[in-house]
This record gives sequence, C-alpha cells and structure tokens, in this order.
Amino acid sequence: MKFEGTENYVATDDLRLAVNSAVALQRPLLIKGEPGTGKTMLAEEVAKGLGKKLLQWHIKSTTKAQQGLYEYDAVSRLRDSQLGDDKVHDISNYIKRGKLWEAFDADEQVVLLIDEIDKADIEFPNDLLVELDKMEFHVYETGETVKAKHRPIIIITSNNEKELPDAFLRRCFFHFINFPDRETMQKIVAVHHPDAKQTLVNEALEVFFDVRSIPGLKKKPSTSELIDWLKLLMADDVPDEILKNRDGSKAIPPLYGALLKNEQDVHLLERLAFMHRRESRG
Repeated sequence: MKFEGTENYVATDDLRLAVNSAVALQRPLLIKGEPGTGKTMLAEEVAKGLGKKLLQWHIKSTTKAQQGLYEYDAVSRLRDSQLGDDKVHDISNYIKRGKLWEAFDADEQVVLLIDEIDKADIEFPNDLLVELDKMEFHVYETGETVKAKHRPIIIITSNNEKELPDAFLRRCFFHFINFPDRETMQKIVAVHHPDAKQTLVNEALEVFFDVRSIPGLKKKPSTSELIDWLKLLMADDVPDEILKNRDGSKAIPPLYGALLKNEQDVHLLERLAFMHRRESRG
C-alpha cells in the first residue's frame, strides 16, 4: 500500500515519493519546511491514508530522549515502600512506557510522529540513534530488552531551529516541503473552504502572495494563516471588490490580524502605505 495523499491533505508528487521511499527503505522520514506548511498534519494523513494507528510524541525544550523509551518513577516506589504497599516488590509497576515503547510493542505497524525534534537539546537526536537503527532498547531496571514487533513508520519534523547531527541525518530520508505555489495553494484552499466564492479566493490569494513577497517581514503568513483569514473573510461577508480594488495607500489588508502575527510587520505595512500616499501626492 502506498501513500497517495488524502481528501484532507494535498500532497505534491515529491512529497508522496518521499513518504513512500522512506517506508520502502524502512528509514525515518525527516520533514523540514517553514512553519505552517503541514509537516505535523502529514503524519496524521499518512496514518489515515495507510489505515494505521498514529502515535504522537511532541518534543519540548525540556524533553529527554529517555522519555521516549520509558521513565522509572523511583519517588513513587520509595513512597509506597514507606507505606508498606506490596506492589513495591515488582519494579515494573514503576516503569512508565514512552511513545517509542508503545510503537515497538504495538501488534500492528503504527505511524510514530516525533514532532519538532529541533526544540530539544542538541544531544537528543544522537541519544536515539541506536534505538531507531536497531529497533530495540534495554530496560536496565527490569533487565528486559524491548524489540519492535513491527518496524513503525517514523515521521520526524523540524523547523530548523537547530542543526541536527550528521550521524542522525545519515539514518533518515530527508524531504523539505517547499512553500506551496499558487496552484497548489488553490487546491489546499478548496479542501478547507470548498464553498468559498472563486473570485474571493483569487483576490485573497493575490493579497496573500503580495504580503509574503514584501521584503523585511519578520514572519511571512503561512498556509494556516491564509486558511484562517479566508474563514474570517467569508464569515464577515467581506466583498471581494474590497480586495480587488485595494488602494496602495491602505496596504494593510482587512482582518489583517489573521495574517500578520507581530507588531513589526504591521508597522512595516503601515510605513509602506504612508510612503505610497506621499508618492501619490508628489
């Protein structure tokens, strides 16, 4: 079975090829791309498209690789021993399984998402090398070795906040999700807003790509922001003429709060509008 995209996710030919190649090679698929290009959603849709269960491990700055394997709760065991609880004699009662253990122990192949791996410490990827390579790990407290019943399909996302180690990169199949072009973006919009008027979509896309092309933006609006903005335009019944006949002296698009996410970018567009007004008077 191959991943062909789903009705909720527009996958380019390159992306479909990357997913299927990683599955065929039995290597983790490392997905990079700017925020809002659908990296996390890809794992959800791959699981749906292949009919497999999805396990999600969302990485934070404090996350340690060991937590993906298991955690031993020594504090609870000490407390229970002081209370005379019989379960202290079985150390496995204090072993909490991580997402990797869950994926390894599943009776059927699952999709495992390791989301935003670059948020963690630089050593985090290296600490998982052996486990991802050999598909097994040792539980020191119980002496058992956990081996994967079925090699999971592993999808790892990164926002490029940190460089990942070479040894880790060698073990992955890599794909960079380019920002969607206008044609692909229209297909994405059609999935999320099938009832939107085409004239409104066309004008909104024009404004959206114009804003993205402005030099000096701190955060360019992404796909998710476009989807939210269109939803607001439709909810407020904003006529597409307002977008079509936009005035350069009013560079800020209507309901801009869905598109622009910081005051520097708002001020930048305001300055552009001011400069346009001065030029028009001259």
